[in-house]
Amino acid sequence: MGALLDPSAVKVYTVNGEASNSSSYLPDWLTQKRALKGKGKSNKIKTTRDGHHAIATGTYKPQIRVWDLDQLSLKFERHTDAENVDFVVNALDDWTKSIHLQADRSVELHTQGGFHYRTRIPRFGRSLAYHFPSCDALLAATGPDVFRLNLDQGRFLNPLHLEGDGGENIIGVNCIDINPAHQLFAFGIDGNGTVEFWDPRSRARVGILRLPRERLLPVNAISSLPGVDDSGPALSVTALASRPDGLSYAVGTSTGHTLLYDIRSARHLALKDQGYGLPVKSVCWIEGGSRMVGEGYLLSADKKVIKIWNRNSPESNFTSITPANDINDVNHIPGTGLLMLANEGIKMTSFFVPQLGPAPKWCSFLENLTEELEDQTTRTAYKDYKFVDRAELAKLRLDHLVGTPALKPYMHGYFVSLQLYDTARLIANPYAYAEHRERMVQDKLDKLAETRIRARKGGAGTASVKVNKALAERVKKEEVRAQKQEERRAARRAKAKAAEGGGEEGEEGAEDGEEGAEEAMEVDGDVAKSGLLKDPRFAAVFEDPEFEVDETTREFALLNPSTVARRQNPEAGPSRGKTAVEDEEDDSDKASSDPLSEGEGSEEDSENGSDDSDDEGKLWNDGFDAREAARTATRAAWAKRGPVRRDPKVRLVPLRAQEGRAGGREADKNASFGQRRAQFSALGNGKGKGRASHDEVHRTADGGMEVTFVPRTSSSTNEYDDEQPAAAWGQGKKGKAKEGKRKGVEEFGAGMERGGEDPDVEMSEADRKGRTRRRQGMRSGSKNTFRRM
Repeated sequence: MGALLDPSAVKVYTVNGEASNSSSYLPDWLTQKRALKGKGKSNKIKTTRDGHHAIATGTYKPQIRVWDLDQLSLKFERHTDAENVDFVVNALDDWTKSIHLQADRSVELHTQGGFHYRTRIPRFGRSLAYHFPSCDALLAATGPDVFRLNLDQGRFLNPLHLEGDGGENIIGVNCIDINPAHQLFAFGIDGNGTVEFWDPRSRARVGILRLPRERLLPVNAISSLPGVDDSGPALSVTALASRPDGLSYAVGTSTGHTLLYDIRSARHLALKDQGYGLPVKSVCWIEGGSRMVGEGYLLSADKKVIKIWNRNSPESNFTSITPANDINDVNHIPGTGLLMLANEGIKMTSFFVPQLGPAPKWCSFLENLTEELEDQTTRTAYKDYKFVDRAELAKLRLDHLVGTPALKPYMHGYFVSLQLYDTARLIANPYAYAEHRERMVQDKLDKLAETRIRARKGGAGTASVKVNKALAERVKKEEVRAQKQEERRAARRAKAKAAEGGGEEGEEGAEDGEEGAEEAMEVDGDVAKSGLLKDPRFAAVFEDPEFEVDETTREFALLNPSTVARRQNPEAGPSRGKTAVEDEEDDSDKASSDPLSEGEGSEEDSENGSDDSDDEGKLWNDGFDAREAARTATRAAWAKRGPVRRDPKVRLVPLRAQEGRAGGREADKNASFGQRRAQFSALGNGKGKGRASHDEVHRTADGGMEVTFVPRTSSSTNEYDDEQPAAAWGQGKKGKAKEGKRKGVEEFGAGMERGGEDPDVEMSEADRKGRTRRRQGMRSGSKNTFRRM
């Protein structure tokens, strides 16, 4: 398969046969010898209506060949007694029936089984057509008659006698066309340059088309000398093709012109000149195909060239194909870009034009082949030239050639011959090749150096970090901080152990402390080596992009609220500090969980500026040896220091009045002690004896009240009982309230007592079974619960 050499032209690929615009692959003397003998040529080629078979006729020997296009193989071949002039396929779809017009005035009918019947016509035939509605085979021959052979009746009918233009004699009929739209017969006349139209229903002429002789024939051929009967060369119609629209006709002449007509007008619409002055062999309308071509393109071919052009612009060609051998017939497969040629060569030729249409289904592989050929680079006209600008031209000392044919001006520079450019560059710099070679060697060494294994820089833990760099930096900082913290703790333990012993014991303790510090540092080194960044189980977290943390998601904001808040509002100040109660609770929790947190831990945290691990996303190293060493050191330090004393933090719950006492009055359970004291003072005898000496009441400026009292253990303290009736308060030390006291019970403080038996008190169902719901309005036992309140 080959293509045209011109890259700017439409791509035309030779599927089989000799390539276009090329000479024969056979020697000239052998080609001329075979041409003289008339051997090895094809006359006509056609395809069936279903597009699955191709039929061709040729010499030598006269034969008929049928190809199965789906199988890309020859189906069969048949030999005839005479050379074939023209043939038609009279089967509706396939190849099974055909009519052949022979050069010996015979007409042969072929069927699927082979040769069927032969008959003869009075004159030598020139063209053949078949009318499907009437089953008439129209046989054009020398003379004015067109013979009709009816295949339904099996006999000849009266011929169609052409009258000609003005009753002149007709030499013959060269071509026949039957319009598929209205079945109008068109006959191309030889000699007078006319086309006659006949109606098959009336079997009479309905119109005549006269070609413009003055436009088609040379000027000197039309004029004649006075007194000399010289009509000049004859103008003949050699090819006809009607368009399926029923109105348009293409007429090919013996002068190498193609004219387009609308049968409603006697004036041609377009005129195309083949350029060689040879008779037009074939004319056809290109239907279907690509959208670029559309429906307005025609194909006209003479013996030398095939031209495809647009009817609206006949002066320019869509493409032009010049085969290596003379053309006898051209067949275009409708709806595709494939052309089949019958020529004077031994092999028939096929051309594929992708821009004209797609490849047929039975050779769809042509699409892939042509795409591969289009990807290949083609040699252009500037392949042997080098473009240089004025500065480079002066550097090469070729500026004296400006204005000579050696330099071709183009834009801001010149095109110079590639050979001249190489020579001038070598003269201007003789060491150019050595420099180029040295540069190539250096580039190769640089590439080899890049493949060497180098030590990682910037820390072993962060060298391979590709994603989650912020997380890697935070983990690295935590590891460094933990390592420094362990070193300081080990140093303190060594100093404490050295200070506890004296003399030799002190020295031995110091040595032991140093050894312990060294062991702790070794453990810390192991922890650093086995950290999160070096753990192969988590290597994908810092290397694989699939594990990259998306900090814009809602899940990240829920897990890291402080980080998101600082990123969204970077200008805001630090977060609010903790209240005194929260600091006290944090200290108590820290003291209960870590005995060292009150001393070393808090000091180190303050020195390193550590933050809450929950807020910063702290990651701990899971080292078993490190945990065991730290736990052992913690236990030893705790045993020496003793237990840590803590002051209990008791929050008094408002007292609840006892129910069921005789004459008792229930007090408000939510009232404070001062409010209850003021209430009971108001219910007393008004004198307040026995209370002023022990209690002091102070009024504050904002309306508050401060009460100071001293609890007593004597029997007179019952006056402070908030559950005694108001009448008992006025008796005081006189013993008038003995009837309210119980045997063996000692009362003290504010309504508190000890000893004795519990009085029989009726209890509610809720008090008897205990509390079943959480207390409301007071601190819960969980710190997290308290913070959420």
